[in-house]
Amino acid sequence: MKNLKYTIIKSKTQYDSYCGQLENKLSQRELTPSDTDEIELLTLLIEKWDRDHASLPTLHPVALLQALKTEHHLVARDLVDILGVSKGYISDILNRKKGLSKGVIRMLATHFKMSQEAFNRPYALAKSGKRPCIHRSRGAKKRLTQAT
Repeated sequence: MKNLKYTIIKSKTQYDSYCGQLENKLSQRELTPSDTDEIELLTLLIEKWDRDHASLPTLHPVALLQALKTEHHLVARDLVDILGVSKGYISDILNRKKGLSKGVIRMLATHFKMSQEAFNRPYALAKSGKRPCIHRSRGAKKRLTQAT
């Protein structure tokens, strides 16, 4: 029986080795069909290991987005361009006033090369703490004090 070049990853050492091999393959200038097949296979094996051995705590979707923003040196304006949505919508998402739409979840997952499930978690929106307020001009306040 012929030994397989790649097998299911069973150790961190094997995982690191496959990641190195994948990086080498991806850095080649010209790829043969065989190289492309190897890249796809290595990617599948590495992704399976990652799914099975995920050690990151489950983050709140907005906290995750904030962390990715920081890690990738992005500002809200960059998210507007990446997601093709308004600055106001990004602000509402980051301030937990609005939830992430399915389309935004897909685009975030694609852009950051992550699973959609990382962003597709239920979370409570911030409650509007706004109380009705009365705006008075200085003149109105002065007139009120003079009337009393």
